[in-house]
Order: sequence, then structure tokens, then C-alpha cells
Amino acid sequence: MNINKLDKEYLEIVSYILNNEEFLKLKKCEHHGISRFEHSLKVSYKAYKFAKKNNLDYKAVAVGGLLHDFFTDENVGLKDRFLSTINHPLKAEANALEKFNVSPKEADIIRSHMFPINTTVPKYTESWIVSLYDKKVALGEFSYKLGYKLRYASNLAFLLLFNVMK
Repeated sequence: MNINKLDKEYLEIVSYILNNEEFLKLKKCEHHGISRFEHSLKVSYKAYKFAKKNNLDYKAVAVGGLLHDFFTDENVGLKDRFLSTINHPLKAEANALEKFNVSPKEADIIRSHMFPINTTVPKYTESWIVSLYDKKVALGEFSYKLGYKLRYASNLAFLLLFNVMK
């Protein structure tokens, strides 16, 4: 997602986050085949557009959506990655509270975005919106990533089969 193509009001709402040194570290964290920065930006912007169109608290959606995966630990083991799926919302919330002093609604958006994988039920409509957009965006990212791997594997199988037939 090209930041320059986002609307001016959205950028005004989140510019203090997008220019934050700690937040920019997310550009180096892999997430669903892209960076965690890119993933968070997609979730935030798409949810913001929906919330704005439906007269909801689009500012809280923009901020909470952008910070929903605001953690930078790089888990290398499968066990750590699995545990991170469950507990990263609390890390992201703690980081957002410390670095950006987010509102209670924004904190709930961050804390509950993994429902129902974790048991924190969203309290606000805006929290549900970010949670659903997070899943929608992640599904698209996984599909693209998996599609690439499937295409690569099928091309490799074809090449091997072709060489065997020679």
C-alpha cells in the first residue's frame, strides 16, 4: 500500500505514528509474507474507510488498526510463533499505551483484534471492525503467499518431471 495514495485526513490522524522510530521498526518484521508495517497500514486504512463511511469513530479505528500488531520481537521457533499468535495483542496494547497513550477504545481495538483466537471479546463496534478487517487482510495475504508457494512447487515438480522424462 502506497502511503502517498492514502487520503489526507487519514494521514493527519496517524502521521505521529507513521513517523515514530519504534513503529517504523515494523518494516523489518515479516508478517504473512509482507512487513508487519504494511499489514498494519492495510488493516488500519481499510477499516478507517469503512468506519468513516458508516459514521463510526474512524479516528480510533485508524489509530487502533495501525497499532494492532505493534510489537517487534522476532520469534524464530514454531512454539514461539504459535504463542505469539495468542499473546501478541497484549504486547501491542502495552507498547501502544507506553508510546502513544492510546484511548480506552483504541486499547480495546488492539487488545481484542485476535478474537476468537484469543478470548478477549471486542467491547466496541470499532473493535469488531478492526478485528474483521485484520482477518480479511490476513486471508488475502496468506492466499497470495500460499499461491506463490503453490505455483513455485508446481513449477518445480514440472521441471523435475520434465528432467526425468528426458
